[in-house]
Amino acid sequence: MKGQSSLSVYLKRPARWVELYRQRRQLAGLSDAALADLGLSRADTLQEVERPFWDDPLAR
Repeated sequence: MKGQSSLSVYLKRPARWVELYRQRRQLAGLSDAALADLGLSRADTLQEVERPFWDDPLAR
């Protein structure tokens, strides 16, 4: 997030957290067949879903 003001980053962070929460809930709701199509196991899914909402894999 280089080049963005600190205020801009802080204002976008809650929206990103909401999006991560929504995406993880959708992932949890997928069938085993859909997960297999994505190359994921139920264990992979549970590991991702159990992450806290603020744990953003893209923020690193």
